[in-house]
Amino acid sequence: MTSTSVKNNNLLPPGLVSNLQQVLSKKNGDNSNKNNDDDNVSNSEAESKESDSVEPAEPSSSTSVSDASEAVDTSKPVVLVTNGDGIDSPGLVFLVEALVREGLYNVHVCAPQSDKSVSGHSVTLQETVAVSSTEINGSTAFEVSGTPVDCVSLALSGALFSWSKPLLVISGINRGSSCGHHMFYSGVVAGAREALICGVPSLKKDESQENDFKDAVSVCIPLINAAIRDIEKGVFPKSCSLNIEIPTSPLTNKGFKLTKQSMWRSTPNWLAVSANRYPAGHFMSNQQSLGLQLAQLGRDASAAGAARRLNTQKKHVEIESVGVAGKSDSNRVKKYFRLEFMDKEQEETEEDLDFRALENGY
Repeated sequence: MTSTSVKNNNLLPPGLVSNLQQVLSKKNGDNSNKNNDDDNVSNSEAESKESDSVEPAEPSSSTSVSDASEAVDTSKPVVLVTNGDGIDSPGLVFLVEALVREGLYNVHVCAPQSDKSVSGHSVTLQETVAVSSTEINGSTAFEVSGTPVDCVSLALSGALFSWSKPLLVISGINRGSSCGHHMFYSGVVAGAREALICGVPSLKKDESQENDFKDAVSVCIPLINAAIRDIEKGVFPKSCSLNIEIPTSPLTNKGFKLTKQSMWRSTPNWLAVSANRYPAGHFMSNQQSLGLQLAQLGRDASAAGAARRLNTQKKHVEIESVGVAGKSDSNRVKKYFRLEFMDKEQEETEEDLDFRALENGY
């Protein structure tokens, strides 16, 4: 494994850098003894950066769903896992199963039921959020109809689990990367950020290729264990979130490198699509009896109104609701667009930037 590079980077405290480097070096050395014929395999890779420090805010809840939570083994620290790709993402499943196999943690999962990878730091207001229990071997898991931020906020509120403050929140492993300005769109980054806002240390992880998820998990487990040991010892920096980006082919990476956040971004490209998204002909072809049903309903309503008028002796105005004339749509123009992001050439040339490190195999 190549040596850790911290040139021009003062984002992480020296103690944390040293601890991570020791873990990575030890793991690399252990595997070298087991695999003398494979000098190119590196078992630790990542690109990390610390988010801005914030003042923690404690979440609150008026109720507790005790019957939805399993008893927690207090001898083991609680680790909460969420993501942006959704509860069925292989990245999340592989990570949770690996954490359970470690046998060191109470692993709890609270993740979106569908893909919310570009939801940013959005929350669900004025709508009910549905929560359903699900199974991921060895963990206590729930899927949520909301965003990653909803998931973390709900989990830390005490309303869903019997605890309200885990030792660590892990957000990921997500597909793709969150380098540069992409972090502002990223739901997985927002999940880690929400934990940080609530005063809980967090790790966020991305992997470029879905078929590398298992290797990415094996690379990340030593980092997770090192972070948890530091948290338990009280030496993990307060108000800290680590952003870990993993390149393709994680097991043959060049090593572990600390980077600076770049200004990298993709160009939004809005494409005009057909204005007639739901052709009336297509709809009516599947509803051949709908016209007859509406006509029958109209006749029934008129007959009922006439009967009421004949049977009453009171002098009042009878108002029969047979339809409301809306505003004319003749002058209204409706258009439809679909957003796509296009990669653009980046002008930044510094080698210690996040996306450059990924491109170079770190």
